[in-house]
Amino acid sequence: MRKINFGNKKYYHIFNRGVDKRIIFLEQNELKRFFQGMEEFNSIEPIGSIYQNSFRKDKLGNSVSKQDKLVNFICYCLNPNHYHFILEQLVDRGIEKFMHRLGIGYTKYFNQKYDRSSVLFQGAFKAVHINTDEYLLHLTAYINMNNKIHELGNRVSKLGLFKSSWDEYIGNKNENKNAFCKKDIILNQFKNVLEYKKFAENSLKDIRERKDMEKLLLE
Repeated sequence: MRKINFGNKKYYHIFNRGVDKRIIFLEQNELKRFFQGMEEFNSIEPIGSIYQNSFRKDKLGNSVSKQDKLVNFICYCLNPNHYHFILEQLVDRGIEKFMHRLGIGYTKYFNQKYDRSSVLFQGAFKAVHINTDEYLLHLTAYINMNNKIHELGNRVSKLGLFKSSWDEYIGNKNENKNAFCKKDIILNQFKNVLEYKKFAENSLKDIRERKDMEKLLLE
């Protein structure tokens, strides 16, 4: 059984990887499909499958998943063989419900595409309670710039096999009210976006120089 008890309005580092460290995003369309699941499965009202949800619209023409959410995304990264999220739980069991839908939905899609029937992810997702502001700030840097932590090459970038909220963070924090992530909890602690960018880059340097720091961020 999971040792952590999720609380509403609290923040958690959520992560997992492919079983046996296998690649879970072999091409860009698969990464896009996973991100679509991040958007559409984040709904208090169950949507069924993404395919079923494509036929379900509200009076304004928006998908049902645009209504009340289970979680807020603070930041995220999707790598070829693993992912990281920072989530704020909004309703009871919100993280568990969302992650169950996301994992089951993508595994079913992937298995149907490649005619396989085995598990895709390495067990249940991992979760760590983020209990200090300092931890939260440094973790956003670690996740937003995770491609540099793992030194993913140009090939991964060219194939579109990495995606993170970094570009969303370093843009104008007021220009896109419909942005995917809830960034105010982070960006409001800095004078401007450039100050956050400098902080994140310095944090990345510290993580690279201290071999123990990455481990601390994951515990």
